[in-house]
Amino acid sequence: MAEQYAYLRARLSRRRVLVTAGAVAGGALAGCSGTVSSDPVPKASPSVHGSVVAPFGRHLAFGSDPRTRMRISWQVPLAVHRPFVRIGVRPDELSHRIEAEVRALHTPGVPGERVAVDQYYVHAALDGLTPGTTYHYGVGHDGFDPAAADRRATLGTFRTAPARPEAFTFTAFGDQGVGEHAALNDRLLLRRNPAFHLHAGDLCYADTTGHGKETDLYDPRLWDTFLAQTESVAKSVPWMVTSGNHDMEAWYSPDGNGGQAARWSLPDSGFDPRRAPGVYSFVYGNVGVVALDANDVSYEIPANLGYTEGRQTRWLERRLGELRANPAVDFVVVFFHHCAYSTSTHASDGGVRAAWLPLFTRHRVDLVINGHNHVYERTDAIRDGEVGRVVPVGGDTDPTRDGIVYVTAGGGGKDLYSFPTGVPDSYENAVADREAVRTFHWTRARERHADTVEWSRVRYTGFSFLSVRADPGPRPRLTVSALAQNGRRIDHFTVRRGGG
Repeated sequence: MAEQYAYLRARLSRRRVLVTAGAVAGGALAGCSGTVSSDPVPKASPSVHGSVVAPFGRHLAFGSDPRTRMRISWQVPLAVHRPFVRIGVRPDELSHRIEAEVRALHTPGVPGERVAVDQYYVHAALDGLTPGTTYHYGVGHDGFDPAAADRRATLGTFRTAPARPEAFTFTAFGDQGVGEHAALNDRLLLRRNPAFHLHAGDLCYADTTGHGKETDLYDPRLWDTFLAQTESVAKSVPWMVTSGNHDMEAWYSPDGNGGQAARWSLPDSGFDPRRAPGVYSFVYGNVGVVALDANDVSYEIPANLGYTEGRQTRWLERRLGELRANPAVDFVVVFFHHCAYSTSTHASDGGVRAAWLPLFTRHRVDLVINGHNHVYERTDAIRDGEVGRVVPVGGDTDPTRDGIVYVTAGGGGKDLYSFPTGVPDSYENAVADREAVRTFHWTRARERHADTVEWSRVRYTGFSFLSVRADPGPRPRLTVSALAQNGRRIDHFTVRRGGG
């Protein structure tokens, strides 16, 4: 695979050429710029006209500042000439055109394991946007103009973050995959009108094995299906993803992140977005959000253990300090894949605990969201590994006093897991108790260390997702709700700081 690694490194690391855009709509897009790869554009198919090649799989993500920067990404089934985005503040005024960058991804075939596939992902960077503004956009290429009358059905919209903090909602889950329950969760969370969605990894399961090795079973075509499924939400709601163990795809780069870097454009916030695309941060309103790649510290699945040589953890410490020093940030939310605290199938990862929990405690992180275990589970407030405060359903907690609540939101759509012996495997209502539960955590030696714990407060085995409302003001609060696929709220609690 050496030649494939070299190809991806060259393809994804060369300097980009910034294309400066002019003003449009009375200055609403002043300074907006797009990025174009300095690599040669892949040759379009000589036998297919661009008019019959339809873009699909649109997905948005914030740039480093959600008030002024947005990234638009999509896929085309064949190579095309000169892809672009049209954008404006009215659907009938899309005169502003931004060139886009193609990231071609080749998957080599191995008989009996995976097919050889060429895929084409397209990305445009929109900077200099106006805060709190709804934009209309369309994606296209030579022969396919989204502004044409017969293409208007392909247009989408997005809204930038407001200039000053306002109340808003975001949603979250992990472990989605492709299928009926995954698509239903997408439709349900869209009804919450979220400002953005956090995906805690294990996105589509094209790699069904999840060990991060070239011997894993893998079919890249599942990404086409996943992005088409997700488009109904992600074309208007920024889809902020991080990397799970099933997202380490060893055929593209030694660390397995080449596929992620080709498919997603995520905030460039001080870490290496091409080497570790799942590591970034942004501030929306009064909430600072930090995404981490737990493959870097996982004891359970060690394929990428230590791949950033400690740089991610050092960046995390700096970033948490910056967020806590920002007077506009009331709450800090961290999300990543492997669980810090869970009693389900994968249990807890000792590597996550060793590397990151001291930093979460030192900087008084307000909420940690994980996936990996395909259940919903929520802890009491945990301080120094013990229950700092019992947080019943409907309860309040203050991280500066009580410790941190950890939520496993792994019911995004993939086949569900169960809980340990003695805990019901399935039930209509969430279990909320403080009974001691026998579980384990993974050690550096990749052994299961037995634990008996009392921090598992709420457990639920159905498909579900998180809906979090952030309220600013003199008494800011986070209201965290877990919603089942029948619409019922199975858990909720409130995070307040400093007794507010």
